[in-house]
Amino acid sequence: MNLVACVKRVPDTASPVRPGRDGRSIDLGGVSFVLNPYDEYAVEECLRLKEARGGQVTVLSAGGPDASKELRHCLAMGADRAVLVKDAALDRDARSTAALLAAALQRIPFDLLFFGRQAVDHDNAQVGLIVATLLGLPAVAEVSKVDVGTGAVTVRREAEGGIEVHEVPLPCVLTAQKGLNEPRYASLKGIMKAKKMQIEEMEVAAPDALLEVLRLEPPPPRPPGKMVGEGAAAAPTLVKLLRDEAKVL
Repeated sequence: MNLVACVKRVPDTASPVRPGRDGRSIDLGGVSFVLNPYDEYAVEECLRLKEARGGQVTVLSAGGPDASKELRHCLAMGADRAVLVKDAALDRDARSTAALLAAALQRIPFDLLFFGRQAVDHDNAQVGLIVATLLGLPAVAEVSKVDVGTGAVTVRREAEGGIEVHEVPLPCVLTAQKGLNEPRYASLKGIMKAKKMQIEEMEVAAPDALLEVLRLEPPPPRPPGKMVGEGAAAAPTLVKLLRDEAKVL
């Protein structure tokens, strides 16, 4: 099987993220970058399917040269091939990112295409499904179990009140949810091997973004808490505050 996982370089959620001086982007000073956590589930599932059924695992990312670090992490985990779509844009909307990846994927054969459920920087959860639409492929989002059969894949996804089961013909697009698997740690041997592996670079026509960020600002500070008393005697005051000040009743 030809298995492809699309991955993204994102700011570490433990890093302090502040608006930049232009008021439209983040200040990169002091921000460390990592492989998007949901994408690790996608890469791990590709590796497990390769181990069970054979084939090749390709990881694909779009960005500048710095994204090579996250691609080498995937190679160290066990991926066979890494492709970087050269893109100088520091920030893209979901549609233009999907168009860029879809153009690259037309040159990469695959039976199964995986994305993480969402990237933890924008939390849009859109790119994988837009890519599927652009490529004219069936897609299932937030899968928690994958079974590959002959010419089709059966997947499960959690839904409100139960579990959905879908059978989807190959090739198709799946987005990985937490719980699909437990991503492996890269071994020392894998890390040393990944350092010597070549990362292929690809150029495609960069589409224009339809979404423009006009302003970026931190959320307002949370107001301090208020003590209204203890026991049942405090209930009337609490209800009044919830109704008149918090506006939640």
